[in-house]
Amino acid sequence: MADEWGPLAALAGEWEGQGGLDTAFSHSRGEVLDTPYLEKASFKPFGPVDNGRQSLYGLDYRTAMWRDDEELPFHTEVGYWLWDAATGEVMRAFVVPRGITVLAGGTAAADASQFTLSATPGHATYSIGENRYLADHASTTSYEVRITIDGADAWSYHETTMLRMDELAEPLAHTDHNTLHRVG
Repeated sequence: MADEWGPLAALAGEWEGQGGLDTAFSHSRGEVLDTPYLEKASFKPFGPVDNGRQSLYGLDYRTAMWRDDEELPFHTEVGYWLWDAATGEVMRAFVVPRGITVLAGGTAAADASQFTLSATPGHATYSIGENRYLADHASTTSYEVRITIDGADAWSYHETTMLRMDELAEPLAHTDHNTLHRVG
């Protein structure tokens, strides 16, 4: 499988991480808080997907995150991670049910154990879309995630979403990071 999926091959499977930390503005408290979270993620391989001469292999993914003992997740995502072996391009296309879509990308070697993906609004290839309310009151100005493969049964990410918010005079670096361990 590694040949077709490149650096994404290591992510295929079921994962859990109990050491997540979300640094974000809390509307209920009116301040930036560090919040621990539990995360569950699923990555299912598919491919090839052919676009003319382009051939992509990917992972269909879903992830959800819970604070403390909450019954419902505070954050969910659905999307795809994609690999284009011909260009060394890694992409992550996802939707957050707050009215946000992201297509982030970067390049990596097929056997890379670390890679970075990014997106900015209006970029010709790697862009961010958001609903009108967010654009007016809490707009995303950039997104970046660094993935590190920590062997066969663990991987981690460090994610920074820069936000321009009505409540804050300066842009906010909303960060999330976690290490996930294979559970299936």
